[in-house]
Amino acid sequence: MAKKGDYFGLGYIVSVILAIIPITSWICGIITRFSEGKIVAGIIRIFFGFNIIWICDLVLMIISKHILRLLPV
Repeated sequence: MAKKGDYFGLGYIVSVILAIIPITSWICGIITRFSEGKIVAGIIRIFFGFNIIWICDLVLMIISKHILRLLPV
């Protein structure tokens, strides 16, 4: 069975492809955090998710198959 990635339960390869593209990574990261009920983390991703958080998401998605959890609450 294929391992699931972090974006919407999609496959790992699809999630990595979405993480590579900056715009989709930003949008998927925001939607993922809001769908988890993490409103503050979603708002942080709106303002800061397009630069440093994108690079961290990309590296972590490749290494650990999960996006950055800035606020794990």
